[in-house]
Amino acid sequence: MRRVRSLARNLAGFALLIAGAAMIVLPGPGWVTIALGLALLAPDFPWARAALERVKRAGTKSADVSRTHFKRWRRWFRPEMD
Repeated sequence: MRRVRSLARNLAGFALLIAGAAMIVLPGPGWVTIALGLALLAPDFPWARAALERVKRAGTKSADVSRTHFKRWRRWFRPEMD
């Protein structure tokens, strides 16, 4: 049963990676789908674990940059809110 579960998880992970790669050029949440595929593959593949960590770091860095720019924008338009 454990092998069947692992096989199903790996198939779903690779399917999500392929779908995510297609969604980068097609409409859809490509990077989110890739991250989900990597999360499914990470327990069995070290390369997927490392790639998932890189995606997490990039997402955190992007969120920090977005927060910084939003705060600047908000201060510029509405200085009384700070």
